[in-house]
Amino acid sequence: MYLKIALCDDSEADRAYLSGLVERWAAGAGHTVQLSAFESAEQFLFAYAEKSDYDILLLDVEMGAMDGVTMAKRLRSENDLIQIVFITGYSDYIAEGYEVAALNYLMKPVREEKLFAVLDRAAEKTAKNEKVLYFETGGEMVRVPVYQIHYAEVMGNYVTLHAQTDLTVKMTLAELEKNLDERFYRAGRSVVVNLTQIARVTKTEIRLLDGSSIHLPRGAYEGVNRAIIHMR
Repeated sequence: MYLKIALCDDSEADRAYLSGLVERWAAGAGHTVQLSAFESAEQFLFAYAEKSDYDILLLDVEMGAMDGVTMAKRLRSENDLIQIVFITGYSDYIAEGYEVAALNYLMKPVREEKLFAVLDRAAEKTAKNEKVLYFETGGEMVRVPVYQIHYAEVMGNYVTLHAQTDLTVKMTLAELEKNLDERFYRAGRSVVVNLTQIARVTKTEIRLLDGSSIHLPRGAYEGVNRAIIHMR
């Protein structure tokens, strides 16, 4: 399994120690991990604004200008999938962890077996929570969580995925559909739409929650409505 893990701790020694443990866990569990370490909440949030696709966050509670709990609350307000694991030298903050649905608290110094067990749980929850697709484009591998795809449309030999960032890849719509789930519906020959992103449907268009619209071919109205009802 491929996982993006962020480690946020203002202690250089703790970052190095925890990084080593994470890499050892990944090697033993057979996971491929992209690990990024940050020395402050502000530094993490700056990176997160560019790439908000971390699966697991190991977060120190006691940091500088912004503490870990404050950062977690800000993060959780827009991301309910990331697995947050608090790391602290004190037990005083445990109650606040419930507010951000923290997976666990680990007390410093972190013991290897406890961290490994928590990472196993985080990886299992990540696998259950969200399917992720990978596309090779422009000489790099791009990771797209399925829930972020609002709709996809085909033009010629290319499919454009409209998600947090639009992505155009060389493939057929049928090939993409094989990798999607029951949230997606083929609304005509050239469009697949995420039913959970639909705000309303008229005879001529689908209006999405983000304000964008998709042309609806003649005769497709009833099928879209049935799909929405069946999904619910």
